[in-house]
Amino acid sequence: MRVLGIDPGLVNMGWGVIAVDGSRIRHVANGIVRSQRKELADRLADLYRGLTEVFAAHLPDAAAVEQTFVNKDAVGTLKLGQARGIALLVPAQAGLSVGEYAPNAVKKAIVGVGHAQKQQVEHMVRFTLPGVELAGPDAADALAIAICHARHLQSRTLRIKVVA
Repeated sequence: MRVLGIDPGLVNMGWGVIAVDGSRIRHVANGIVRSQRKELADRLADLYRGLTEVFAAHLPDAAAVEQTFVNKDAVGTLKLGQARGIALLVPAQAGLSVGEYAPNAVKKAIVGVGHAQKQQVEHMVRFTLPGVELAGPDAADALAIAICHARHLQSRTLRIKVVA
């Protein structure tokens, strides 16, 4: 199974694809969809096109997106939410259900504590995916989201097998 993790952003949308085989996880690809254009609609179009290309190139079986946290800047939060909408739309158009995880849940799944620093998350992503070349911090976060989702799916499958 291939899992696509997406770290939404208006300028940099990180993405990471992992392959899951039982309890084994390996890196497939990662990168950042970038948009430097000024108009919001143009940025969203760039993100949509870029993420659609990533999806078509890697054909994931599952996808997950980080939830948006609300900060003091309501306008910024709203704009980020629109980028997050693109991150939810692309896999949904392909018929996938999309996992959504709070930043603290991702950190806890990767590092073991919900208030881990970015450097700790990146270190554990590198530890989990030996030899990975990260395209940047946003791609590292996206891989962390994919790993979090894969572990969630693995534990759900295990519970189903135990109950059945």
